[in-house]
Amino acid sequence: MMLLERGSIGVAHLTGESMAGSEYDQRHQALHRGTRLEWATVAWNIGEFFITVWLGVTAHSLAMIAFGLDSLIEVFASVVVIRYISRHETGGQAARALRFVAAAFGLLAAYLAVAAVRALLAGEGPSSSWLGMAYLSVAAVGMFVLAWRKHRLARTAGSAPLAAEATLTLVDGCLATGILVSLVLSTEFGLWWADPGAALVVSAVCAYEFVGNLREASRLSSDVDDLEQ
Repeated sequence: MMLLERGSIGVAHLTGESMAGSEYDQRHQALHRGTRLEWATVAWNIGEFFITVWLGVTAHSLAMIAFGLDSLIEVFASVVVIRYISRHETGGQAARALRFVAAAFGLLAAYLAVAAVRALLAGEGPSSSWLGMAYLSVAAVGMFVLAWRKHRLARTAGSAPLAAEATLTLVDGCLATGILVSLVLSTEFGLWWADPGAALVVSAVCAYEFVGNLREASRLSSDVDDLEQ
């Protein structure tokens, strides 16, 4: 009887270790799939920067130019997460990556706030840009799909930096949607203030994410693998 009990305990112990190992492997695989999505985000946003800045200058749209600058910040955040994934087993990587992503949110929030207030005070609104509206429609759908896939992988991997960058991608999609709506309102109804107004709303969201990511970074232990938290 004692031998049977010891055998059962041994089997249970091995089964537990196997399950734990399997879960750890799944989380690592999710992180590596996240790397591929981040590289796709980098490629998309580099092209988006040139397209949207050109469209924004042509249409005199502050929000569209800001959208192009947001693309550069998204590239920065994606590179930070790619580096984090490649070194996540080194202590403190999760907290460090979150601070960099928070900095990206903070920079975008500050730029949008200053530029939007200047546009409102000057009474500046965008001109019509049907090409810009068409691109923003495609960009919004692309960013929402990318954000959804990143959030799923972040949950599987238990990765706070990947989740934070997924939120930044979601903000990118919301920004594209807001600018699209503001261009329609300005073009069709003469509501010139909708363009800088949309930029102010997104600025507030970015400021909220900036604070939230800094708090999460301070909460994370600086010497524990992100996959163990």
